[in-house]
Amino acid sequence: MKRMNMKKKSLALFLVMAMAAASMTGCGDKKVAEEPATEVNFADIAGNTPAETTEAATEETATEEATVEEETREGMYRSELTNEWIDESLKDQRPVAIMVDNEKTALPHYGMTEADVVYELMNSTANGRITRFMAVVKDWGKIEQFGSIRSTRPTNIMLAAEWNAVLCHDGGPFYINDWLAKNYSANFSGGFARVNNGKSREFTEYICTGDLDKKFSASKYTTEYNEFYPGQHYQFSNTEVDLSASGDAIDCTEIELPFPHNSSKLKYNESTGTYDYYEYGQAHTDPQHGNAQLTFKNLLIQDTTFHQLDDNGYLIYNAIDSGRDAYYITNGKAIEVTWIKAGENDPTIYLDKKTGEQIELNTGKTYVALVPSDSWKDVVIK
Repeated sequence: MKRMNMKKKSLALFLVMAMAAASMTGCGDKKVAEEPATEVNFADIAGNTPAETTEAATEETATEEATVEEETREGMYRSELTNEWIDESLKDQRPVAIMVDNEKTALPHYGMTEADVVYELMNSTANGRITRFMAVVKDWGKIEQFGSIRSTRPTNIMLAAEWNAVLCHDGGPFYINDWLAKNYSANFSGGFARVNNGKSREFTEYICTGDLDKKFSASKYTTEYNEFYPGQHYQFSNTEVDLSASGDAIDCTEIELPFPHNSSKLKYNESTGTYDYYEYGQAHTDPQHGNAQLTFKNLLIQDTTFHQLDDNGYLIYNAIDSGRDAYYITNGKAIEVTWIKAGENDPTIYLDKKTGEQIELNTGKTYVALVPSDSWKDVVIK
């Protein structure tokens, strides 16, 4: 089984890299990217295994198939977003991707601990390069209050499409119009609940109980995955990933990101085995869930170029790219990886820089930061 899976991975990665090379239409200006240092065994891909090894490989495969039994739980399945066990009724339900204002006035954020994957990326080159969250939520039916909600940018439309998610936001600059018209794009803009929280109106919009049911019912969108669903996004390990076993891992109990407006930081919590999120010099907590700390099992930090669209600070990340640097961080360790995104609604794939193989993530929530390339050198790992 292991031998066959490795062949499939090599073939898949070879095809992805070929697609990436063929589809470098880009989003704005960018430099020519180097191809990842991936070795592909073309004999294996073609199935031309030497005859003398075929019998041994067959015996090894049969032995492994006999000893590996996949765990099952009645009425449940492993989430494609986190690998955690969730209700089987959610299996075909598409997620939502919620744009969350990250200005200090918007704090505290409600419901963020319900997110399965959280993206943080620069929302504007102005105002200290303020960031915005995009929270991907699979079980959105349980939302009671989430947000506050703000506008979107073109990059988020591509990222949401990686999950076949419906993007939830409140408007945005005219640059988003062509992107929202893409055939793979789905979005709900504005019209969510208003909560009287004593703040100005721009900070009062939240997704509340029943809002999404109403939105779907009144829309052309299905609540289930459609023909644009690209399939499984991350690969998860069946056992706990120990990055130190690779020999190239470095210690990472704290990481500081070069987002000057809010000073994003993640600290390893040994008691939970996850990374707690901090910004504006304080722990990020969720009052919707007893002020629980926002925390993640996996961190993906990627070097991404961008193109500024105008003097107001609007921008688009060059999210379609290949061979750029990144880090995968989990369990107090970090390894260097590279990333590939072959097309607008294709998943971003992360490859181990040493082996060229797609990495496997630990079961749990994931944080993804798109760090502007001009400040990549300012990422601090302790």
